Amino acid sequence: MVEREERVSLELSEELIQSMEPGAVFRDYNCRISSIDFHKTSTYMVTASDDDSIRLYDVATASCLKTINSKKYGVDLVCFTSHPTTVIYSSRNGWDDSLRLLSLHDNKYLRYFKGHHDRVVSLSLCSGGECFISGSLDRTVLLWDQRVEKCQGLLRVQGRPAAAYDDQGLVFAIAFGGYIRMFDTRMYEKGPFEIFSVGGDLSEANVVKFSNDGRLMLLTTMDGYIHVLDSFRGTLLSTYSVKPVAEASTLDATFSPEGMFVVSGSGDGSTHAWGVRSGKQVHSWMGIGSGDPPVIKWAPGSPMFVTGSSELSFVIPDLSKLPAYSIRK
Repeated sequence: MVEREERVSLELSEELIQSMEPGAVFRDYNCRISSIDFHKTSTYMVTASDDDSIRLYDVATASCLKTINSKKYGVDLVCFTSHPTTVIYSSRNGWDDSLRLLSLHDNKYLRYFKGHHDRVVSLSLCSGGECFISGSLDRTVLLWDQRVEKCQGLLRVQGRPAAAYDDQGLVFAIAFGGYIRMFDTRMYEKGPFEIFSVGGDLSEANVVKFSNDGRLMLLTTMDGYIHVLDSFRGTLLSTYSVKPVAEASTLDATFSPEGMFVVSGSGDGSTHAWGVRSGKQVHSWMGIGSGDPPVIKWAPGSPMFVTGSSELSFVIPDLSKLPAYSIRK
């Protein structure tokens, strides 16, 4: 596999963000895309959708390599493991809330992870390790080791949880009820070592994510807020507002690779880019989504993000809009 460049070759700026438009668009889903993930050291991307399919793409060629159906269990959230053709995904069938370790290479289940008793709404893998974390509507967050079927730890919460590891896997965050609780991965059983407020927004947590360098966190909530915090001090740096999302939907957001920008969805299906330092909206795209709030993921080390609603869009810079680039041959 080709190793990803760690740095974005085109320096991201407000002008570059404003030039970005959908390049390749896949309109063959005919249903909601529920999850997107990139493999960190290959050119692979995976999606999950409400037609019970998992699709593997090669971003380098913008092509779909394989479609695997999970008709029996359904599929909701999907994440790559460290291996580029192995994923963990959550069910969406109303009767089985297990997680599954699946080889996309030969379509074989390698392990089942049973422990949740309601739909899994948050899934995060520890970078470079075997651990992962899942949060469920059963008001538990479970800690897992990919090599073992039984969960390695259980934390109870009061509400819908959003959970995520930082990029180094040293800490993880669990958000619910207007607060983000920070845990040391090695000593989580002692409880959170920090609890950060998000300024009185008590609506249900949707997603929590760290920037690549671990210095920033974002939290999205059902009422349409995207909060950005300093992950060390807990300082609330900025809050962006979009249209609220329905109870069954998720407001998604993603940091750009260097953490300078946040791209978020909205309850009306639109997509928005925000400057972390300025706190101001840089750009918005009305035509990318198609009604539902899109899932969004920025490609590692690349000036590109991908959105999924009822279609999949690769959003890239249009260099013809930028005089500084259009004159270069």
